[in-house]
Amino acid sequence: MKASGSRRAVRMGDQILREIGTLLVEEAADPRLNLVTLSGVRMNANLRIAEIFYTVSGDAEHRKEVQAGLEQATGFLRSRLGRILKLQYTPELRFQFDEFLEDVVYGKSHPTD
Repeated sequence: MKASGSRRAVRMGDQILREIGTLLVEEAADPRLNLVTLSGVRMNANLRIAEIFYTVSGDAEHRKEVQAGLEQATGFLRSRLGRILKLQYTPELRFQFDEFLEDVVYGKSHPTD
């Protein structure tokens, strides 16, 4: 995905981050989505895809459960987002675990090749 650095993409990403966070806290009924922290949004060049980065504590199995919960909630989140932001085209939502933030916070290092 080619990311956009335009001011409009940054503003839209910020709005999406804020609204998805609110929806997860206030309206998501899935217990797998408790304590999920959204860390950023990256929009593609034509603003049709929003890649949402998240973190969650726990082991790899818990992360898989959270990823499954987010993917299952994508339709609900996208439809609510479209109504809230009143966009002509609501971007496709893709959830991605934020490896970078985990590396910085927990000091995990990767072996060098």
